[in-house]
Amino acid sequence: MRAGDPPAHHGRRRREMATREKRLAQFDGEGEPPPGVPVQVLCEDQSGTYELPFACRFSDGAWRNHESGGMLEANVIGWRLVRRI
Repeated sequence: MRAGDPPAHHGRRRREMATREKRLAQFDGEGEPPPGVPVQVLCEDQSGTYELPFACRFSDGAWRNHESGGMLEANVIGWRLVRRI
């Protein structure tokens, strides 16, 4: 590394942010989803962003698994209507 070069982690952080913004743009829900409607959610933790493999719903101020009704223990940062195949 030469004097004046950015730290090696600098480029990695920029790529992580670009990936986060790209993924977040795919989850176009704004505000809260309609009550009882199954949605896909994007979550985030210290390792990055991830999509849960099951439908969720927002109910009584909390995110829940749409099928089981169990509360999510995840930081939801975006949602979109469930995509039908």
